[in-house]
Amino acid sequence: MTRRLLGLATLAFASALAACSSPPPQHLTVLHTNDHHGRFWRNAQGEAGLAARKTLVDAVRAEVRAQGGQVLLLDAGDVNTGVPESDLQEAEPDFRGMSLLGYDAMAVGNHEFDRGQPTQQRQRSEWSSFAWLSANVQRDGTPVFEPYRIFQLGALRVAVLGLTTEDTAKMDTARRYPGLQFEPAITAAQRLVPQLRPQADVLIALSHLGHYVDGRHGVSAPGDVELARAVPGIDVVVGGHSHSLVCMVQENVRHETYEPGGPCAPDRQNGAWIVQAGDRGRFVGRADFEWRDGRLSLQRYRLLPVNLPVNRQADPSLPEDPQALQLLAPFQQRGDAGLRAPIGRVIGHLDGERASVRQRRTALGSFISAAMQDKAGADLALISSGGIRASLPEGEISQRDLLTVLPFGNRLVVVTLSGRELADYVLALARMTPGSGAFAQYSGLAFVFDGSAVRDIRIGGQPLAPERRYRMALPSFVAAGGDGYPDLRAHPGYVDTGFVDVAVLRDFIAARGGSVAAADFAP
Repeated sequence: MTRRLLGLATLAFASALAACSSPPPQHLTVLHTNDHHGRFWRNAQGEAGLAARKTLVDAVRAEVRAQGGQVLLLDAGDVNTGVPESDLQEAEPDFRGMSLLGYDAMAVGNHEFDRGQPTQQRQRSEWSSFAWLSANVQRDGTPVFEPYRIFQLGALRVAVLGLTTEDTAKMDTARRYPGLQFEPAITAAQRLVPQLRPQADVLIALSHLGHYVDGRHGVSAPGDVELARAVPGIDVVVGGHSHSLVCMVQENVRHETYEPGGPCAPDRQNGAWIVQAGDRGRFVGRADFEWRDGRLSLQRYRLLPVNLPVNRQADPSLPEDPQALQLLAPFQQRGDAGLRAPIGRVIGHLDGERASVRQRRTALGSFISAAMQDKAGADLALISSGGIRASLPEGEISQRDLLTVLPFGNRLVVVTLSGRELADYVLALARMTPGSGAFAQYSGLAFVFDGSAVRDIRIGGQPLAPERRYRMALPSFVAAGGDGYPDLRAHPGYVDTGFVDVAVLRDFIAARGGSVAAADFAP
């Protein structure tokens, strides 16, 4: 009996000794945002904004650190472009505000190339205290940005690899950034992940590639699902670009009716958790991980609303951080000046919501196209729906409203094509996948598409004549091959008018006596 007790005691002691020698578990909380698009200030409903986001982030940091955990704050790109007050100030308030919040790193999004190199350099070097990461944006084979960064968070080594959609090359970047190349993101990850894996306990891909359910990416470049499937060794993909609330209720099926505060789970592909938090700062994603004995496990995932209605009830308001308000209020006041004067009135509603213009023709798409067609004296006009960023609601409209709808400052281009050339172009237009930013809005054009060929093309209501010459108006972005359209810049019939898109809209409204009836532009 004594020997047995002695043996049990020895076993218990050995087990306790082994437990003591095993390192304690580490807790890591990843907070993430994406596709901010200039929303440094709260909207008209008091939602979102960086000041309230700071309150939320500070509270999570305090909670996690009090429990001995570590916090990493990441953004998956597209800070630029979307709100006039931000656009007019080159997103300075946004980058300065994110620096105040203590972001650790940001993936370089395609809209970080909307402006010229001097502006990008100021944003990156003067206004950002956090890393801009992208492994696949290169010049002469050399990364233009820091490809990755390894963070030492307590006992954890966390590698964050930045990736930018190669579709950026379709977006008129060559003119502003000559010599820039966009390596396929998956190729870059396949090269770097094996190098990073031995150096890190946790490997995060900070990705501006998009989340496409089950990898069905259509005409867009491959996204996060395809990345995770093609590149083993990634623990977490923090994504952006597709503006998705990645909330999976069953494998590979995204929950399209997610309500703030409701249950949620990341997508899971090839051992990687894939997360994305919508857009415009409406949510902060929160992923709580535990790292124990060389393995990472997800304890809980939530999408935290920033002063949004929760479960159809009023959200207890997050107070705006006073320090953030002190920084941001002067920018908001300067941006607001001069933008408020009314320039016209809309009768009805001109729908420019992303879910509408990327799926079907809308009155707003027809209105914009008609304004371009009128200014150019063209036979037809088109715009890719990705260039339309907001609606024009009924009532008075201002310069700020127009800048919100068309924030990219495209110039009006006219190209004269033969009927045969135009038929080929219409086929390219027809093949643009609904749901993508390439989906076309147009005026002066009608056709039938059967999935492989177009027929019954009509221009101005008349059948297309192969030998006739037609004037087509379109934004400089699309004319340069943006969104995968044919590049027309070398065509002998190409003319850049120099007119900026918002000025074209403003003049069209003025020519109609300052009044726009949505019913007049119903497609």
